[in-house]
Amino acid sequence: MTPEQRADNVRGIVLMIIAVGAFAMMDAALKQLTPHYPATQVAALRGYASLPVVLVWALVLGSRARLFEVRWSLHLLRGAIGILMLSSFAFGLRTLPLSEAYSIFFFAPLLITAMAAPLLGEQVSANRWWAIAIGMLGVLVVLRPMGSELLSIGGVAVLISTACYAVSAITARVLGRTDTSVSMVFWLMFMVAIGATALTGSDWRPIQAAHGWALLAIAITGSIGQYAVTEAFKRGQASVIAPFEYTALAWGLGLDWVFWQVLPQPIVMLGAGIVVASGLFLLWSERRRAVSNG
Repeated sequence: MTPEQRADNVRGIVLMIIAVGAFAMMDAALKQLTPHYPATQVAALRGYASLPVVLVWALVLGSRARLFEVRWSLHLLRGAIGILMLSSFAFGLRTLPLSEAYSIFFFAPLLITAMAAPLLGEQVSANRWWAIAIGMLGVLVVLRPMGSELLSIGGVAVLISTACYAVSAITARVLGRTDTSVSMVFWLMFMVAIGATALTGSDWRPIQAAHGWALLAIAITGSIGQYAVTEAFKRGQASVIAPFEYTALAWGLGLDWVFWQVLPQPIVMLGAGIVVASGLFLLWSERRRAVSNG
């Protein structure tokens, strides 16, 4: 690994930590909306709330934003994935605490690592594959497929969202080679807003004035998080920076207690611990390999 790549990885890690905190606060606001609107409408509101902020960002950059100099095929794919990702996550949040949803979502960095080999050409060592296998075991513990709560619908929905996020992160890495960050964020939010609105159709419900604060919070934190995560995957190696998403567990626990006075079951914490441990092992293995390569 070159010194330049190491520096890019450090920047990517910092940006990822910022993104995780912003997204956790956004998810808390989204969860406040899920009992009142269809999941696809919540996804659409996520897109609409962020678009004004992204447009201001594009106007500030001017011609440097290059909004229309993009790879349309990948943007369309990313938009479709984004609709499914946000809708399924919103659906899962109706019944799951943030911390439990995050415990499942923590499998995303391991999925990204697995996808980085065939799709990005990044080398994935045997240690990484072991970490992925252990992480999958942790997800199964959280989902409890052999327990009394057999694969809850909410848990499956979050797992689908997790897979979509991993694919979206890989496409961001590919798009980042040619497209600007602002164009990537703008078209993702635009396509999610328009597409999810169309899917909601006649089920669309009027927005309650009391939820204005939640939409404002989504606009601010979602835009910050989207920019930070886009820049993170654009700058650093996906397999290196992805494990830092595990800091979301602390956010999830705190927000669950502050807003809903709930804590996860011990079995959920056990599963989350297994997934986090596998991710930390992945990070440790990567650092050791970097040191040995000089």
